[in-house]
Amino acid sequence: MKPIILTNEHQTILFGSKLAKQCLNYLSKHDDTIVIHLIGDLGAGKTTFSRGFLQQLGHKGNVKSPTYTLVEPYQFDDFSVYHFDLYRLCYPEELEFMGIREYFVSRSICLIEWPERAGGILPNVDLEIHLAYLALERTACVQAKSEKGQVILNLSQ
Repeated sequence: MKPIILTNEHQTILFGSKLAKQCLNYLSKHDDTIVIHLIGDLGAGKTTFSRGFLQQLGHKGNVKSPTYTLVEPYQFDDFSVYHFDLYRLCYPEELEFMGIREYFVSRSICLIEWPERAGGILPNVDLEIHLAYLALERTACVQAKSEKGQVILNLSQ
């Protein structure tokens, strides 16, 4: 897939907003869970993407990376979004202790930063987003990892 060039923070927020519209469109017709992995180095734009995503869905407050709490829940009228940051996870088993499986319920979207630290405990991913540096800009590559992910990417905003 061709990388998307994100020239500034605003472009990253718009990218998150666009994908949020597609996910919302999907949830309007399906009673399901959407799992999105956000992959990239520190400062690559994972939390900025999440901010644009959540604001598009109607969240009005701050969006910060849940680095120390591991998960930040966002409740909307008929669905939930769970924003995970697994950067400080020491052992994948910690996820079992926190009841990770309870977050992957119908009518939810799970945004997961640093999913590779979960050691295979997470459910199958639908969309994988790679964010990277390109000089002073960022790039984003989106990949469908499931049939559901492909349906979401094919949906109009």
